[in-house]
Amino acid sequence: MIFLTGFHAIEERLKSGKSCGPLLLAKAGPRARELVTLAANCKVRVERVGSFELDRLAPDNRGIALQVEEIEGSDSILDLEEFLGGLGDRADALALILDDITDPHNYGAILRSCDQFGVDLVISRNRRNAKHADVISKTSAGTAAWVPQAETANLVRTAEQLKTAGFWLYGADMQGEPVYTKDLRGRTALILGSEGTGISRLLKESCDGMVGIPSYGRIDSLNVSVAAGVLLYEIRRQRQQS
Repeated sequence: MIFLTGFHAIEERLKSGKSCGPLLLAKAGPRARELVTLAANCKVRVERVGSFELDRLAPDNRGIALQVEEIEGSDSILDLEEFLGGLGDRADALALILDDITDPHNYGAILRSCDQFGVDLVISRNRRNAKHADVISKTSAGTAAWVPQAETANLVRTAEQLKTAGFWLYGADMQGEPVYTKDLRGRTALILGSEGTGISRLLKESCDGMVGIPSYGRIDSLNVSVAAGVLLYEIRRQRQQS
C-alpha cells in the first residue's frame, strides 16, 4: 500500500479525480477537516483510525493519510508516440528529459517547476520507486498528480524521436552557452542530467546545443532542481515575448 501524507499532495490527488482512498484520519485539525470535507465532496471514503495504526501505516503523517494504489503520477503516464501524434501543427511544445535524476526531492521539485512553467511532457528512463511516492508528491506540492509524464527504456532513442518530430534538444550544463543567448522558442526539449555525473555521453551527443546559467558564486553549480526552475523560466519568458 502507498500513502500520501502531505496536505497539498492529498488535496491535489483528491481534486484530480483519480482513483484513491480511503482517507485515513487520526487527528482532526483544521487542515485535516478541510481535507475530510473535500474527500466527502469527491465521494472518497473517510475512515477514523487510531494514531498508533496510522503511524504504522504511514510513519511520516500529520494526522491524516490518503491511500493510493499506484505510484503518484503513474496514471499520468503517457505514450510518447501518442503525445507526438497529438501535437498536430503545434509549434511551441516543450518537453523535459530527466537523465537519471535519483533524488526524489529533486524529482518532485522539478515536477513543481514543470507545472508552473507549462511543460507539456516530462520524460524519464525509469518509473519512480513506490517507496519514494510520498516524498515526490510532497516535494512537488501535489503537482505529480497533474504533470504529464512518459517513460522510456532508451533516452537516446527517445531524443531522436523528438528530433524527428521537429524538436530542438538542449542539454543543461554549467559550461554551456548562457541560456538567454539561445532561441528557445518553437518545439524544444530540455535535458537535465543526474545529480552526480550530468548528462550521459550518448545523450549529450544527441543535443543541438548546451545551455548554462551564468554563475557568480563560489560553488560551481546549482542544484539540478533549482537549475530546472531557472532554465524553464527563461524558456517561458522568451515565448511570452515572441
